[in-house]
Amino acid sequence: MEEIVQKIEELKKRLEFLVAKLNVEDKRKEIKSLEAEAARPGFWDDPGQAQAKTKLLSLYNEELSKVQEYEEKINSLKELASSEDASELQEDLKKEVDSLEKAMEKLEISTYLSGPYDRSSAIVSIHAGQGGTEAMDWAQMLERMYVRFAEKRSWKVDVVDEIAGDEAGIKSATLSVEGPFAYGYLKGERGAHRLVRQSPFNADKLRQTSFALVEVLPEIEEAEKIPIPDSDIEWDFFRASSHGGQNVQKVSTAVRLRHLPTGIVVTSQSERYQERNREIALNLLRSKLWQLEEEKKERERKDLKGEFKLAAWGNQIRSYVLHPYKMVKDLRTEYEVNDPFSVLDGNLDGFIEAELKTLKD
Repeated sequence: MEEIVQKIEELKKRLEFLVAKLNVEDKRKEIKSLEAEAARPGFWDDPGQAQAKTKLLSLYNEELSKVQEYEEKINSLKELASSEDASELQEDLKKEVDSLEKAMEKLEISTYLSGPYDRSSAIVSIHAGQGGTEAMDWAQMLERMYVRFAEKRSWKVDVVDEIAGDEAGIKSATLSVEGPFAYGYLKGERGAHRLVRQSPFNADKLRQTSFALVEVLPEIEEAEKIPIPDSDIEWDFFRASSHGGQNVQKVSTAVRLRHLPTGIVVTSQSERYQERNREIALNLLRSKLWQLEEEKKERERKDLKGEFKLAAWGNQIRSYVLHPYKMVKDLRTEYEVNDPFSVLDGNLDGFIEAELKTLKD
């Protein structure tokens, strides 16, 4: 029982630190301000700004609700641990303390996400490396992994653009992942991902190594942050690819834009309406222009530790081994698991949390 009481005291201290880290008092004031603003007439005249503020209000309320819940649980556990029935409740108390500790760890992880775009939605691009069909199949496996990870967090995922492989898999795909802190959680996934397995495309089942590149960008929607003059853009419209039947595209709804100053080309064909695809393409372009600016800053601050890592082929971040043994290992944090199929089914939390702790340090 003494060990349980000690752990409860440790959780109380961790919560006090968490309250300070989350700036709880400042957020309470901000909540009142946002609520007053949302109640004013004309709040929804600018839907984009209104939506951003209501999302922020919801996020702050959720954080403070969790802090209050954890505080009440700690007080309840302290009371039970000092009661006359404590010895009989020891097993239940231990389970409750362990459960609370895990819940608090999740909230602590969110405090590591303090970057300017960490709260934003994310744009995830996956590109097959050299290796033909094998690499294209691997790229599609990664696409599914990130879709499953997002679904487990109730985030919305749209396939903005996808180029199918010649025989199987995909050559590339771009996903829009919409959810709180999507970019903050996924930004550490950028880099080269390596797969080792027995090839399903080879009759001799030879061992094969494949690579795919993952890029992660924040979704930047506010045009005023990265202005793009109309004269800098060249548009092209075409029919989106479809599977036939009733969904065959009879009009040119898909869009491709070229940014003339940089040569950047982006495509969007996920929506049935051209105007929405234009909007998505512009958001993708803003994110890519932001990336160019970050790369420029990186060249200017090379000597600083780990502020930004380019998603480049030389930057291999993780190995997924299905044969001759089973393991997934992150080469940056040394975090590893022996169940690669669970990881490929979207259970990435351990890898992401280990990387966020590294960035914090």
